[in-house]
Amino acid sequence: MSSHAINCNGNSNVTSNGGVSVKELPKSNVFTTHLPADEMFPTPLKSFEAPRNKLGPRMVKNALYTFVRPEQVEEPELLAVSRQAMRDIGIADGEEQTEDFKEIVAGNKIMWDPETQEGIYPWAQCYGGWQFGSWAGQLGDGRAISLFESTNLSTKTRYEIQLKGAGRTPYSRFADGKAVLRSSIREFVVSEALNALKIPTTRALSLTLTPHAHVRRETMEPGAIVCRFAQSWLRIGTFDILRARGDRANIRRAATYLGEHVFQGWDSLKSASSSSSPAAVPESEINRFYHLYSHIVRANARTVAAWQAYGFTNGVLNTDNTSLYGLSLDFGPFAFLDNFDPNYTPNHDDHMLRYAYRAQPSVIWWNLVRLGESLGEIIGAGSKVDDADFSEKGVSEDFEAELIKRAETLIEAAGEEYKAVFLAEYKRLMTQRLGLKSQKDTDFEGLMTEALDTMEALELDFHHFFRRLSSLKLTEIDTADKRTAIAPRFFHEEGVTGLGNTTESASERIATWLGLWHDRLQDDWGESEEADAVREKEMKTVNPNFVARGWVLDEVIERVIKGDRKVLETIMGMGSAPFEDSWNGAEEEERWCRDPPKYDRMKMCSCSS
Repeated sequence: MSSHAINCNGNSNVTSNGGVSVKELPKSNVFTTHLPADEMFPTPLKSFEAPRNKLGPRMVKNALYTFVRPEQVEEPELLAVSRQAMRDIGIADGEEQTEDFKEIVAGNKIMWDPETQEGIYPWAQCYGGWQFGSWAGQLGDGRAISLFESTNLSTKTRYEIQLKGAGRTPYSRFADGKAVLRSSIREFVVSEALNALKIPTTRALSLTLTPHAHVRRETMEPGAIVCRFAQSWLRIGTFDILRARGDRANIRRAATYLGEHVFQGWDSLKSASSSSSPAAVPESEINRFYHLYSHIVRANARTVAAWQAYGFTNGVLNTDNTSLYGLSLDFGPFAFLDNFDPNYTPNHDDHMLRYAYRAQPSVIWWNLVRLGESLGEIIGAGSKVDDADFSEKGVSEDFEAELIKRAETLIEAAGEEYKAVFLAEYKRLMTQRLGLKSQKDTDFEGLMTEALDTMEALELDFHHFFRRLSSLKLTEIDTADKRTAIAPRFFHEEGVTGLGNTTESASERIATWLGLWHDRLQDDWGESEEADAVREKEMKTVNPNFVARGWVLDEVIERVIKGDRKVLETIMGMGSAPFEDSWNGAEEEERWCRDPPKYDRMKMCSCSS
């Protein structure tokens, strides 16, 4: 199998993927065309003429972004590129070897000409956020700068191309605008790994070392830039800051931009949500902004369901890290589960477990309620949302009670929709992971919940449990004795773990569950060996052999810092094709797929990146 990452320090023999050069990519700036700019730098020229050090931290009001160029990087080194990302953007294979590409992804070249003032000038977004349940005020892109939007000529998908670690912006607060190599490797790898697992996520195109930028965090660390992309970088925090400032006009303007330019238009939003319109509100009073809110709610419900089904924990689910497009966003102290522990949080600052694995569905809904409050006025306005008096003057005293009641009713209805969509998607994914073709009412409690309870009690590895199930044949578990004999296959290498467990008790519990699973598989697939072989094959397409665990990422980071570049190609190849039995034969392949070292499981890390 060919590698899914390109080591950019040597010659790569790659074939054309039908893409084009970065220069030939169709580019746009829909975001900056339709939304208000920072009044201090209202045009690209004003920003360009300003000394770079004048574009640093300050309060920005009445705007959704600031024009700001990346800081120049001395002798950048392109460490790796995701080949799948290149295909999805529409960039030709081999383009990563050109100086043009390398300079763009390092931030040293922008798509704007100061002489003609033509092209697209970079920008950083303004937003706020609720962090750990407390209002944090203005945040914004403190080290992320968007270069342009590009559209894939084949798929017609538009992405916003952005550099993380590109320098200070008005939203950097007390920080330096830089990103360290450590966290940049983590984001580069996990963005593409989540995409390969079919979990909605922002993506990563390239990883660039900034060799002369030493960044102070807990210690001095090498700096880096990730070129990343997404259909939209807007987040709940975008509306948080507008609501906090009472900026009614820009709340409406940003919501309209979302509906008309990020999603597929108002008609498609209405069509998608019409089947779930709340009965408590007349259809005539459910306006386009509620359909927008409903769409965002459903998108996030599906994403968090995928996190839960695949054991991914974000670690910092503040509202400024919650995507309006429903993407996994802003990777700090994230981790995949090792042992199944619902209370696990990868963030060592999360003492109250606010963002623990089990809390993710509820905290995303908490964030979505904050969005509902920001949109509440235009949602609650119902059919009067476009009345001139309402748009220009706001809520009249005699209309206030009706508007509030309707908004509250609609947000509550969206909550019910969130729960329904989340549960349906979670059950769908878990049904696939368990190798079932159908869903029965008894599956959730009798099979899925019992599997998780067993994993938790015995401290079993979450990912190995499903992958090892995928390799079991029905004939291997068709009697109680066989099930008991095969149960230790699910233990850690050191044997039985978990408080009070013995080999006998643990084997018995696993065997009991395997009996339930065996019977359900027979219901769906019958008893033929041919059908069982098909089931086994299908399970291996949804249960990954490789997961980008914390201990593996730590090893990669240490080796890259010491000068090993090949290891990036290895982990990206595995992460981009996680369901394979083998890859390119690298020494690490088998070891990274084995049991995590005992003292490297369930590690925690900091937000300092």
